[in-house]
Amino acid sequence: MAGNILAFRKYVPGQSYFGVKWEGFKYFEMFLQDPQFWSAFKNTLVLSFVTLLITFPLPIIFSLMLNEINGKYFKKVAQSVTIIPKFLSAVVVIMILNTILSPSNGIVNLLLEKIGIGSIYFLNEASWFRPVYIVSEIWQFLGWNSIIYMAVLASADQQQYEAAMVDGASRLQQTFHITMPLLLPTIAINLIIAVGNILNLGFEKILLMYTPSTYGTSDIIQTFVYRIGLIGNNFSYGTAVGLFQSVISLVLLWMTNKITKKYWGSGLW
Repeated sequence: MAGNILAFRKYVPGQSYFGVKWEGFKYFEMFLQDPQFWSAFKNTLVLSFVTLLITFPLPIIFSLMLNEINGKYFKKVAQSVTIIPKFLSAVVVIMILNTILSPSNGIVNLLLEKIGIGSIYFLNEASWFRPVYIVSEIWQFLGWNSIIYMAVLASADQQQYEAAMVDGASRLQQTFHITMPLLLPTIAINLIIAVGNILNLGFEKILLMYTPSTYGTSDIIQTFVYRIGLIGNNFSYGTAVGLFQSVISLVLLWMTNKITKKYWGSGLW
């Protein structure tokens, strides 16, 4: 927390940590008038919201599908296979993407050439950056994010399902009237956390993925801070942007918690 004071002081490397001059809100005014910041802010919002809309419900659907499978062996194998990518570092994930999506010998482009579409340089085209990033997020975190839902489903009272079957309820009706209410508190908490972190995308992965040719869609707040603050040695400016991002995240967290408590009856506090 003490480091946030750099946002209000002019910091010069090698001199006092707290800066040599009080600047007030100078650096906040600077980035609010910077077109590059607003481009990065827009990219962050678009990529974050699209990623959230697609990746948040998928673990829920995946856990519901696994819960309907009777074969324990298949269920364990499916869970294990989908969880393993979570433990791969961002560097390994990008290496896999580079191999699969290589314009010369990548399996995806080889298939595209077979059907007559032609080779596409996915990682060097701005229009393809977001789809590639979102697909990589699904592949890497689908299984891991479904663990908590599987744990909730494993603790479900089977007598409720037996009673519903006696009453003639279909599997779909059991899902909507028994399973989903059981998952709702967990979904609410995960949604609050996800929205609170909506501006905190996978910095390492994006930093390794993006190139100057994809800045139009790939440059987000974290990479902007890294490039301007660390690489450009403008530490106070970068700290101001980071503090602004933290405040926005805190507001989103508070708002989402209020909404989920009002409509779903569950929240973090």
